[in-house]
Amino acid sequence: MGKVVGSKVIVIVDCCGSVFAVSDIVRHERRARDWGYRCRKSSCPFDRLLRPSILVGDEYSPMLISSMKTFPCRCGNSLFFHSVTCVDCGFESGMCPACNRVVPMVSAEDGSTKCGNPDCGVSVVKCENYHSQQICNRLVLVENQPDETFCDLCRLTTVIPDLQIEGNQQKWQRLERAKRRVLYTVKQVGLPIEESPGAPVLSFEFKSDGDKPVPTGHDNGCITINIREADSVERERTRVDFGEPHRTLVGHFRHELGHYFWDRLVKENRESEFREIFGDERSPTYEDAMDAYYQQGPKPNWKSEYISAYATMHPWEDFAETFSEYLDMVSVLDTANHFQLTNCDLHDFEEMFESYRVVGVTVNEFNRDMGLLDLVPHVFVDPVITKLRFIHSLRVGAIEQAHSFSGA
Repeated sequence: MGKVVGSKVIVIVDCCGSVFAVSDIVRHERRARDWGYRCRKSSCPFDRLLRPSILVGDEYSPMLISSMKTFPCRCGNSLFFHSVTCVDCGFESGMCPACNRVVPMVSAEDGSTKCGNPDCGVSVVKCENYHSQQICNRLVLVENQPDETFCDLCRLTTVIPDLQIEGNQQKWQRLERAKRRVLYTVKQVGLPIEESPGAPVLSFEFKSDGDKPVPTGHDNGCITINIREADSVERERTRVDFGEPHRTLVGHFRHELGHYFWDRLVKENRESEFREIFGDERSPTYEDAMDAYYQQGPKPNWKSEYISAYATMHPWEDFAETFSEYLDMVSVLDTANHFQLTNCDLHDFEEMFESYRVVGVTVNEFNRDMGLLDLVPHVFVDPVITKLRFIHSLRVGAIEQAHSFSGA
């Protein structure tokens, strides 16, 4: 944790994720935004133009730095989010939980395996779900958990499908890949998923229909996903039947995490403010609202106030749908920043929102050129923008609370 000067700072991050310059924004903001910087590390395989992250506050925190979706191998080739080996040099790779990067795994003189990021170098092993099922590419830290064989994110899954049934292993793999991608973004933007006194414990159950259908949903920290959603044909049929612009596994996780974070960040904390923006979740009850929605359909003219038709059902669903859209926005802009399509400050809501509009229009046209669905299908009216801004404030509050707990 490093001190910074003034109310804002520029944080420059090299290709391996390390901070190498912190400058006063008053003197250097224009140069940083207009020129960028070149990586100064002699060990870096790239001569890549870097872009600054603009942080607000009196402390610099590594968790606030934008993530990347491609990562450098030691040979100079690119590693991707789900890479398990480098296709060029053949080195085994995985996501290191210490530096939050996909890295080559290198052998040390003592026979151990290390994270290949030269600024990290922790001892790691592959997750058991990679060895036994080829499901996971996240690594396990040896120093802190010498007897642990599963990675931190796989340990969150408490129920998996019956792998004796044909096709279930592939469905489980798709679910875990989507879960890792979403939780990576959640952790990178500073939203808490770790166990904390009084907070619901996050877990996941992946189930199939039995004598009774299994509903996808959230209950006191436990997120249940029906594995039927991992069947692309079934999922597309449901999307068309419900008239949805999108229906993806990533979207399911983001939506259900919205319910989780309502319990963790809003409940008994910011309920009054929530009710002013989203409505009173106490009246009607959730059960009555659900019955009314499925009997009568969404509210008339819902596009003037809500992000989706389903959001009209109840304030909790409105929050979850809007939370999902917020994570869509952060993830898309993070990727756009990484590939230098934008240069957006991911901590400034107004700048994020305007950049998202531009990226959305651009990529929507790309998709239409190829006959694909729009990436950003929504029209953002003022009430929806207010709701997104509230969710952004929850993220800011969570980061500030984490700083206060850490003694920053």
